[in-house]
Amino acid sequence: MKLLNKEKRLKYIGFNDIWFIVIGVFVLGFVTDYIFANSFARYPLKRALINWSISFFFSIANWSIMRMNFIFLRKKFPRVEQVGKRAIILFFTIVVSVCVIDAVGGIIIAAILDGNYYFTERFQVLIPIIIISVMIMAIYEAIFFYIQLKESIREEEQAKQVVVLAQLDALRNQAQPHFFFNSLNTLRDIIDQNSKEDAKQFVDKLSDVYRYILDAGDANVIPLRDELKFARAYIHIQQERFGPNLKLHWELPETALDRMIVPMSLQLLLENAIKHNVISRSKPLTVHIAVQDDYLVVHNKIQPKSTQLPSTKLGLINIEKRHALISERRPKIENDGKEFTVSIPLLKSSDLKTES
Repeated sequence: MKLLNKEKRLKYIGFNDIWFIVIGVFVLGFVTDYIFANSFARYPLKRALINWSISFFFSIANWSIMRMNFIFLRKKFPRVEQVGKRAIILFFTIVVSVCVIDAVGGIIIAAILDGNYYFTERFQVLIPIIIISVMIMAIYEAIFFYIQLKESIREEEQAKQVVVLAQLDALRNQAQPHFFFNSLNTLRDIIDQNSKEDAKQFVDKLSDVYRYILDAGDANVIPLRDELKFARAYIHIQQERFGPNLKLHWELPETALDRMIVPMSLQLLLENAIKHNVISRSKPLTVHIAVQDDYLVVHNKIQPKSTQLPSTKLGLINIEKRHALISERRPKIENDGKEFTVSIPLLKSSDLKTES
């Protein structure tokens, strides 16, 4: 039977109501007896127990019928926006069922005990029972609505998380072609200006860098020490091209290396610095990388080129969007025309929106 099956109870009622029924029926039986007869105060214990037993069976009948009606209406009008219609119909079914059960039961008991049953006299006494019954069904409805609301919120959060993960995948896939595009520009310059051996060595180093990108997989964040290995491999490639004219100044304490960072973010900042600034013997470029106030700070003087390489302008936008999706903390970008500074938050697990 559906009502004896726990899975069905959870589906139609929202919670396992066995103990609620057991306790509620006993309480309702005492309340009914108190309203109609107050047997335990007026009669000997044996008579009082008989009267209470009658009230108890009335309570079982009332509760069972109301519960069946509740489940029927739950199946008939399952949606949240139908709660008003469901409540009105349930109220009328409670009134009718309480009156019918009392009338049928009262007639049967009157026949057994050689008494008389007068519905018009009892209807006024039935009003408290109707009110109590409505309150019980209101508890059922409130619990079910609360559980439905929690489930709706959970499903909405899951849907949001799916959207966020899809956006992160798109941004990760966007960052990789961006890196590849700029790498091809660099390779073109090496082929124009250096020997074929230099170009081959660059391609070998580039393959090492792409191995890191594949190993990073679908991670939203990685330890700074892993990103640092990637960034140093990338800088090693660039220093083969620029030699001592490209200088890196690292100030990264060991304690910061286990903090989390968005993959390829440091590399993208170094790539932007190299791409958009003059790097020559007369104008060497020095890039400072340090940890300050829980941020990884990348800083360099602005040495604009007279002719710019083609730019997709995706680097900084990509970093900002990826941070916005996974954390409340954001990168900081400062450009006063002379110096360019980007500060990337070093994240903890508690900073991540998508942590479960």
